[in-house]
Amino acid sequence: MSLFNIRETGSTFFTEVLAGITTFVTMSYIIFVNPSILSNTGMDFQALVVVTCLASALGTFLMAVFANYPIALAPGMGLNAFFAFGVVLTMKINGAPVTWQMALAAVFIEGAIFAVLTLTNIREAIMNAIPKSLKIGISAGIGLFIAFIGLQSSGIIIHNDATLLGLGHFRDNVPMLMSMAGLFIMAILTALNVKGALLIGILIITGIAAGLGLVEIPEKFISEPPSIMPLVCQFDFSLIKEPQFWVVVFTFFFVDFFDTLGTLVGVCNRSGLLDEKGNLPRAKGALMADAVATMAGAALGTSTVTSYVESSSGVAQGGRTGLTAIVTALLFVGAIFFTPIVGMVPAYATAPALIIVGVYMMMSLRDLSFDDWTELIPSLLGFFMMPFAYSIAVGIEFAIVSYVIIKIFTGKFKDISFLMVVLAALFIAKEYFA
Repeated sequence: MSLFNIRETGSTFFTEVLAGITTFVTMSYIIFVNPSILSNTGMDFQALVVVTCLASALGTFLMAVFANYPIALAPGMGLNAFFAFGVVLTMKINGAPVTWQMALAAVFIEGAIFAVLTLTNIREAIMNAIPKSLKIGISAGIGLFIAFIGLQSSGIIIHNDATLLGLGHFRDNVPMLMSMAGLFIMAILTALNVKGALLIGILIITGIAAGLGLVEIPEKFISEPPSIMPLVCQFDFSLIKEPQFWVVVFTFFFVDFFDTLGTLVGVCNRSGLLDEKGNLPRAKGALMADAVATMAGAALGTSTVTSYVESSSGVAQGGRTGLTAIVTALLFVGAIFFTPIVGMVPAYATAPALIIVGVYMMMSLRDLSFDDWTELIPSLLGFFMMPFAYSIAVGIEFAIVSYVIIKIFTGKFKDISFLMVVLAALFIAKEYFA
């Protein structure tokens, strides 16, 4: 009690425990979704389930210890999609494909940079240099990208030679129909403010699939966790001298940095944890927890670990301290022993969750000003380019470069920071010499 100053915040032990359970239920879909996404790269699915739980538990525990915040961490949605689909499965450097071992190296370096900047005042300079409108557009763009991936994974959207994309065929397409059913279930439960709506939807579709004999039911629901050794410390730093490798590192860093700050400020504001000036107390501890968790997650074998906005569900239940996070972390550890159940979850059960999470992230567009075209166009360019170019990195490049160019030619020089000019120049050079 005294360790987390529960009484001082007006909370109780029971309230903190309930809040921790609520947060876990709300965000536990990551146990299903993260392995489903990352396993596309050739990474071991069962090992990923355990690693996802371990990385989430560790990051959440660090947040409780370093900052005493009721905020949980896990491999970030969007970041894992970029890891798998934007880097490993599509990117080539010097004509050679990027392996998941190389991508893990980029994530580890990103976490180390995050840690160094957290110990200095550079993080404030970077945070202030990127305009709010671009942060909104990039965050929403990642949401659209995630939703697009979910629509593809479910078979709702398919490749069409005539129009590039088209609607999937409903007739005799059981996976697509199951995904549609899951999407409606999750949407309805979310609209009704049911806690754990995504998890419930995944479980319902998986249960129906099992009842129809579409998935194999394991002989044991509880078992000894599979080995994570195929993923642990599998770094490949061979591309560290290549400029394109550092574009990947920067993209991981950029998204992680601002996603973390946005989550921390948003959740803490809702819980009344901001100070009288609207600043975030113990911000350095929270950011350090995120940075250390990212490095540890990469060492374990997963993409960037970051703070989860779903933590607001626990805050809504009254969670105010790190005890909430401790409870959530313990539940992630317990989930490790139920990996056989996770293994039977089909992709068409998790695809709707990607769509819902994507929609949730796109809600940030409501904070975008539509009156200033010099702010609106760059933001929306970043928003659209991510899914259409199938690359978060390209979206960020278009947002920053277009922002600088439009501001210069409209005479709004005071809106452009030196760092933004440097970033725009680097992106232009990267595309020119690529």
